[in-house]
Amino acid sequence: MAGSTEAAAGGAEMAAGGAEMAAGGAEVAAGAGMVGGTEAAAGGNEVEAGAEMAGGVEAARGVRRVRFGIMTAPMQVGYQDIQQVWRDADGIPEIEHAWLFDHLMPIGGDPGGPALEGWTLLAALAAQTRRLRLGLLVTSNRFRPPAILAKIATTVDIVSGGRLDFGIGAGSRPSHPMARREYEAHGLPYHDFASSVAALDEACTVIRRLWTGAEPFDFRGEHVQLTGAFGSPKPVQRPHPPIMIGGRSSALLRVVAEHADLWNIPGGGDITDVVGRSVLLDRYCAEIGRDPATITRSIHLPVSYDRPADTRDKIREAIDAGFGHIILGLTPPYPSGVAEWTADELISPTAR
Repeated sequence: MAGSTEAAAGGAEMAAGGAEMAAGGAEVAAGAGMVGGTEAAAGGNEVEAGAEMAGGVEAARGVRRVRFGIMTAPMQVGYQDIQQVWRDADGIPEIEHAWLFDHLMPIGGDPGGPALEGWTLLAALAAQTRRLRLGLLVTSNRFRPPAILAKIATTVDIVSGGRLDFGIGAGSRPSHPMARREYEAHGLPYHDFASSVAALDEACTVIRRLWTGAEPFDFRGEHVQLTGAFGSPKPVQRPHPPIMIGGRSSALLRVVAEHADLWNIPGGGDITDVVGRSVLLDRYCAEIGRDPATITRSIHLPVSYDRPADTRDKIREAIDAGFGHIILGLTPPYPSGVAEWTADELISPTAR
């Protein structure tokens, strides 16, 4: 395998996309559960999106079926390079999902380098693939009004034939200056953390209603106000595309418990912290009467091209911790045949 690229600086931020990384919150001793549970409808025939997207029902202790995917952050790289990786991955059964991120400027490497807009690129790749589930890891709720985002996501779900996993987060953490600068550069407001999490909660409520509601509605929230809102057409998937929320803060995990089908967290570091976040999510689910096993646990892991054994160790560690949805972060420049290499060197030796 040619190339000696390590995970780009800010890899955890890339994985979470818009995930807030604030620490906090008590941890409790409870098992980490997971699963999928959204159904998709295409051409009038309903299929199990949970099985397609997240591996169906997974045991609360250990994972029965692990679903592997890749992430190609669209910065410091050309469109044709990402296009080739996705086309190759679409023909490799071991790779079941593929992801971009949602940043408007690079968050690693050359600050003046290229960064492609995520949803536009996702639509293009959706039209050129046939099998991969796909999404953004994760959309920044700060960038687009929720009703507009719902329309964009619906369009991608239709273009892809019902393969969208809808990733969303509160927005980039304030301590990451290369992510923070993109707001001022694009004329976007940057509110405090508490406001961003509250806005995410309202956004998820509105987006789901636009996807599923049969009648126009008004919404009067603190952060979102709509009059006569209605989504048409609806997404292909029924009742709606699976919702993945990315992040690790205590406040954000309460939003995950309320709205998410999948929860993603950046990995590659101390697995104890990641497990603690998962246990805290279990507690928040219990507090609102939700079975934590209805939220699939997803983790992003950076890939080392030079030390694949290290990456395999991290994969096994995550699976043992109850994570059944693994996203492997590929960094440019992509070595020739990187999708096949990922399947052969990382996925096949660790798959269960």
